[in-house]
Amino acid sequence: MSGFAAVPGAGPLRVLQVGVGNMGRHWLDMIAQTPEVELVGLVDLDLDSAARAAADRGLDVALGTSLTEVAAASGAQAVIDVTVPPAHHSVNTEALFAGLPVLCEKPIAPTVAEVLSLAAAAEVTGQLLMTSQSRRYYPVLAELKEAVGALGEIGLVTTEFFRAPHFGGFRDEMAHPLLIDMAIHAFDVSRYLLGDEPVAVDCRTFNPGWSWYRGDAAATAIFEFAGGTRYTFTGSWCSPGLETSWNGRWRISGAGGSAVWDGEGHPVVERSDGEAVEVRAPSSVRPEIAGALDEFVEALRTGRTPSGEVHSNVFSLAMVEGAVLSADRGQTVELARVLDDAYEQAVTAERRAEVKAALEAWGSAAGGLARPAAAA
Repeated sequence: MSGFAAVPGAGPLRVLQVGVGNMGRHWLDMIAQTPEVELVGLVDLDLDSAARAAADRGLDVALGTSLTEVAAASGAQAVIDVTVPPAHHSVNTEALFAGLPVLCEKPIAPTVAEVLSLAAAAEVTGQLLMTSQSRRYYPVLAELKEAVGALGEIGLVTTEFFRAPHFGGFRDEMAHPLLIDMAIHAFDVSRYLLGDEPVAVDCRTFNPGWSWYRGDAAATAIFEFAGGTRYTFTGSWCSPGLETSWNGRWRISGAGGSAVWDGEGHPVVERSDGEAVEVRAPSSVRPEIAGALDEFVEALRTGRTPSGEVHSNVFSLAMVEGAVLSADRGQTVELARVLDDAYEQAVTAERRAEVKAALEAWGSAAGGLARPAAAA
């Protein structure tokens, strides 16, 4: 992939949103606060729900159940996909082949194989496909990355995540709700902080007796990164009392000292000589999904590859899939094998001839993922 089609222009980017569930309504409210974009259409299989969401916000936009039809009627220039994860592959593919770039809620697809299919579809269509890894867009996270860079060789990074949300709906029925729906945020941040890629994972999960989830809601995963750093994630999604922030609680141990971050305030750094270091990195980045939308618009206006571009994001989802596989097998899993197996599945399952040809031209998952100059 040599690049993607930019969308030049001085006015607001005309966007179509697919999905108006709970998260979709958050996106609608955030879009309304973003002058760089203009909502021109809403798509949902429940047309009454879409109409109510529009009426509640005084929106005069095109409505429908077909992405392609509403995009044509509204003159949309881009799509925001806020559907449930199982629908992401079909919605994203339809948008890309309609000639529309897409910003998709995480995970960009439920499986690594489907993400590889989407990466090839983005290449074939020449359109940007980006995921909203919203936890990257915290202004203080840039401070933590700066602190990590000053600690020399990094030996160990840990995240503790303990919360007890009662969502209801599809999350309560997932086999691994913590790993699949939430841990990808922390896994992705570990890649961002280290500027490196994981190579192996050993993970164990279980479900506490009081859990309201069907699947395992607690996990400990240890990742080995290419540079030798170990990253440990320990968490529970049914842990009431003394809850961590949604970003978790972090500790980074390096040759030159250590840094800790509570997920909300400024990081605290102490060098190996005992000197405390104040780290401040002024940032104008808007937090969470607003920051993702801003980067999406900036990428389309300038042609610069965003951090959540689909080829790069494959590695964050591979961490999730590898952790789940390790937990199910009770053994360490090499992530290269996860990617290779997913590549074979993607080629076999692909039904679009041009996408299948693009996948086959990669030769391997590594061959395809090495193509774009996407940020880690």
